[in-house]
Amino acid sequence: TTLNLNWSKMASYGYDGLKLRRRDTSAEDVGVVASTSNNTPGPETPKSDVGNLQIKHKISNVKAVILLGGQKDGTRFRPLSLTCPKPLFPIAGVPMIYHLMEACAKVEGLTEILLVGVFPENNLTSFVMHAERSLGVSVRYLQEFKPLGTGGGLYFFRDLIMRGNPDCFFVLHADLCADFPLSELLAFHGANGEGNHMTIMSVKARKEQAGNYGCLVSDEGSAEVQHYVEKPSTFVSTDINAGVYVLSSAIFDDMKKVFLKNHDNTGSLREEIWLEKDIIANLAGADGPCRVFLYRTKNFWSQVKTAGSVIYANRHYLKNFKASSPDLLSIETENGPSIVGDVRIHDSAEVDPTAKLGPNVTIGPGVKIGAGTRVRDAILLEGVQIGNHSVILNAIIDRRSVIGDWARVEGAPVQVNPNDPTTHEPTKNLFSPDGRLNPLVTIVGEETQIPNESMVRNIICMPNKILSAENYTNQIIL
Repeated sequence: TTLNLNWSKMASYGYDGLKLRRRDTSAEDVGVVASTSNNTPGPETPKSDVGNLQIKHKISNVKAVILLGGQKDGTRFRPLSLTCPKPLFPIAGVPMIYHLMEACAKVEGLTEILLVGVFPENNLTSFVMHAERSLGVSVRYLQEFKPLGTGGGLYFFRDLIMRGNPDCFFVLHADLCADFPLSELLAFHGANGEGNHMTIMSVKARKEQAGNYGCLVSDEGSAEVQHYVEKPSTFVSTDINAGVYVLSSAIFDDMKKVFLKNHDNTGSLREEIWLEKDIIANLAGADGPCRVFLYRTKNFWSQVKTAGSVIYANRHYLKNFKASSPDLLSIETENGPSIVGDVRIHDSAEVDPTAKLGPNVTIGPGVKIGAGTRVRDAILLEGVQIGNHSVILNAIIDRRSVIGDWARVEGAPVQVNPNDPTTHEPTKNLFSPDGRLNPLVTIVGEETQIPNESMVRNIICMPNKILSAENYTNQIIL
């Protein structure tokens, strides 16, 4: 499958024109809206009031590194990632990673955003150029020669990361949806440690969910991390690694030790370095001054691993737009469709006035929606056509697919309580123990045709299919 995206195709993903623009970068705007609480860290975090922190290390020069992964990552995201690199998949009308980059650009003193991954460079060239102009900060893509792990890419490009002598740098995983308290996290980092330390952003998880993440044990008084286990088989803690870090340059000395160990005289040639297993697990609780600190936040946080989590993230970002950029949301007009809740419609889309959209709907460029059609909790990408009197619920319809008249495309709702700070979009197996497809958000791959009067429920359909039967339920259509 080719992933060569030129600019015209990049524009079709929803960030043509000036729809990506830098928001107000005032300190009060950092974090925008927290759907679970206010934007300050929870009371569990020592010295949670950033304004009262006693800064030990002055930080005025910062960079951000976003880890993108590669084509072999994101298998649970298929078929959406077959023709579009997962980090560029549009959520709430803009590429997934742009939400992270926008949060980084608001941090005072940030000079550069580096994207590190295995995707071919031409996949991201146009996006990088456009994002740099939109954000007003230097953006660069660094391509790994092979997958090097969550720390290997950092070590391989250490000279470029440290160019300009930043005081420290953020590291973020690309598949996150959150209200990122980056300025607060940075201030907390500057108020702790000896200058050779790292700070991990942490959120609370339910006990039954915690084992799906890296778990941290810390001292409640000092926030020093004493123990770290990646995806433990037994219960360790409800404090989980949120995939956001502030690292000091001394981390590269630790990575060097791992690199040399991986290339010892025994013939070992392991190129990968894993930030979690090779670095954090070894530094946590080590002798000497503490070098790993925990910053706990109650802000909204979730991973974007599956189609279900995309619908969840879309809901959250649209809600944020209402507070931060209300002009990006569509409003009901006398000659337009009925709109319920948060809906974003691309300017080039054509929606019949008798249609009803929302809540939690994003309509991409060139989409056409017929008379009497109902769309809720859905993302329709570029060029999708929906006929008259059809229903689209809990679904993602990929580019240029065609849904006929009186058709029903429906997936299972994302059963997550957005008002519960310990609830995240849970990881589900594709199949149940008895071999049935578990209830999921329905995905219709690109350039698929669904005929009139069809019912499609709980399916994953690969691209370029012509469905002929009237009903499809609980299937993967290959």
